[in-house]
Amino acid sequence: MDGKPATRKGPDFCSLRYGLALIMHFSNFTMITQRVSLSIAIIAMVNTTQQQGLSNASTEGPVADAFNNSSISIKEFDTKASVYQWSPETQGIIFSSINYGIILTLIPSGYLAGIFGAKKMLGAGLLISSLLTLFTPLAADFGVILVIMVRTVQGMAQGMAWTGQFTIWAKWAPPLERSKLTTIAGSGSAFGSFIILCVGGLISQALSWPFIFYIFGSTGCVCCLLWFTVIYDDPMHHPCISVREKEHILSSLAQQPSSPGRAVPIKAMVTCLPLWAIFLGFFSHFWLCTIILTYLPTYISTLLHVNIRDDFESGWRNVFFLSAAVNMFGLVFYLTFGQAELQDWAKERTLTRL
Repeated sequence: MDGKPATRKGPDFCSLRYGLALIMHFSNFTMITQRVSLSIAIIAMVNTTQQQGLSNASTEGPVADAFNNSSISIKEFDTKASVYQWSPETQGIIFSSINYGIILTLIPSGYLAGIFGAKKMLGAGLLISSLLTLFTPLAADFGVILVIMVRTVQGMAQGMAWTGQFTIWAKWAPPLERSKLTTIAGSGSAFGSFIILCVGGLISQALSWPFIFYIFGSTGCVCCLLWFTVIYDDPMHHPCISVREKEHILSSLAQQPSSPGRAVPIKAMVTCLPLWAIFLGFFSHFWLCTIILTYLPTYISTLLHVNIRDDFESGWRNVFFLSAAVNMFGLVFYLTFGQAELQDWAKERTLTRL
């Protein structure tokens, strides 16, 4: 032992890096609400009384059905919002399109964020996703093919924003606070799922379904203003950071090993069993959450026969509040176990030093 081990500095929750975590929390909140908005709104967008007939009548598949019935408005709500003839197969393509877009940009966007800067990558992805959310009701009037294209590009933008944030923490988060900061930022997805399930049906019932996209798309634009004005790629260039916090971050990062310019160890990654365990765990978690958030509203409407216009007071609200409560519990455990993981890791590092 070279000398007395340095004491660990406690987290400063009023620091700029925790403000960054809150803004990123808001960004993840915005992206998940924009992703799930269509799943809530589609209950009111689609004429469920004719879905079975459309499904039986279509002999050319869901894509042909999309071209034939894409821009037919068959009746109006009392709020004058259009209703479309989209078969269940067509709805499945619309739901999956955003996930295809996310898959396309997950890996390359993380690499590009390290080159061009995470601030630009994440900010651009969030801005594009927000603008496309605002454009979705108009795209639905032009046809389902345009909706699929919009959702695919929106997924690519969200993939850029999702992976770009981890590059920021490599320069902003001290090692002993990295788990806590990423937990605060990532919990925005769980909180966003809770909010959209609680208020999505209420907005559709009170204002009509296009306002789901208008409200959460506008929220994303506000978040973009915060992002481009407050966030910087590293603490060295931030004009508002204190000298004490800057020195603390830089000194903490200087103590961790680094290998600049090293190529990605693809062979070591492929043969690393712990990495595959993390991959499979995250894949299962993402698949389960995606299925639940995407198809839960349709399941409640079609199989439980809860009508958003007629049975909202009797069933829709209670079922959705129960579903939202599941995500709220997820948020609580997300934050709790993130802190427990940090404490265990800090104890292990302290014993290693001693």
